[in-house]
Amino acid sequence: MSDLFIGLTHLSMGNLIMFLLAGLLIYLAIAKDYEPMLLLPIGFGAILANIPFSSAVGPDGFLTLLYKTCIESELFPVLIFIAVGAMIDFGPLLQNPFMLFFGAAAQFGIFATMLIAIVCGFSLKEAAAIGIIGAADGPTSIYVATKFAKNLLAPISVAAYSYMSLVPIIQPPVIKFLTSRQERLIRMESPRQGQVPQIVKILFPILVTLIAGIFAPISVALVGSLMFGNLIRECGVLDRLSKTAQHELANLVTILLGITIGSSMEALHFLNYKTLLIMAMGAVAFVFDTAGGVWFAQGLNLFLKQKVNPMIGAAGISAFPMSARVIQRLAQQEDPTNFVLMQAVSANVAGQLGSVVAGGLLLAIIPALLLR
Repeated sequence: MSDLFIGLTHLSMGNLIMFLLAGLLIYLAIAKDYEPMLLLPIGFGAILANIPFSSAVGPDGFLTLLYKTCIESELFPVLIFIAVGAMIDFGPLLQNPFMLFFGAAAQFGIFATMLIAIVCGFSLKEAAAIGIIGAADGPTSIYVATKFAKNLLAPISVAAYSYMSLVPIIQPPVIKFLTSRQERLIRMESPRQGQVPQIVKILFPILVTLIAGIFAPISVALVGSLMFGNLIRECGVLDRLSKTAQHELANLVTILLGITIGSSMEALHFLNYKTLLIMAMGAVAFVFDTAGGVWFAQGLNLFLKQKVNPMIGAAGISAFPMSARVIQRLAQQEDPTNFVLMQAVSANVAGQLGSVVAGGLLLAIIPALLLR
């Protein structure tokens, strides 16, 4: 009989708090439709991990086995990048390569948050892992955290995916605060019409991998898997594999990734002041990402004859295609006839690439700095 009630008698206040937090994530996923494919599995994984003596975690637990074999080994993030690469069409970016600059500028939040984390007492590696939340890219955040700060993986992952889901709430007030209505009314020329040659789409992922890999070999797993997925999409002879990567692979890994990340949210390790700091700094990272892109566009407008709508800069984060849709909606709120979606999509795609490159750079630079 004692074994029957052992879970009930060992429930702690921490377990109950985590149940409430898990319930909040599940509520946001179902009722608000905020990243349901990730927040719901994360929330349910947190429930499984916080039931006292749960058989889902621990030495023989299937979630612990998944964590050790697929998260600590970086397998799941790499597989997700293959799927994401197969989903992304770099065509709009190749038609308008100028937008690459916006994808770079919107990574400002990473480095601003790193400095804040260092001031708050985190080590350089931990600060880099926290800063990468600003990449607005969950798999990149997980990958860097497993390299630099495994002890912070749970709060970093939860912060990254939670704030990604809140992009439609976070970005509009920041953009409106930093721009005038006159700036938001700026019309931009439509991108060049016409198809990007197939050979260019095929060479692009190969060249990006070579260039990134030669300058930062440690980034090859990130950049290479993303570009491999894109090459499968664009080569024209692997349609079945492309569809499998976009659907079956993405769905399966997303389910297992989410519930496994959730299982790392045990009350004993999750409920501490560091978690609160990381969640706060995650919000700061997304705000500075948005601001960095807007400020960059405003700076360019000081020199350009053909002005750029500063809202386009905010689309340079990696939350694809959510951020591009937010920018288009804001533009049409000011002027229903102003269509900036193509430019916003180009910047958003650039942001996806920029976040991966930024993660690779951190992986290369931080260990080198610590050796000095």
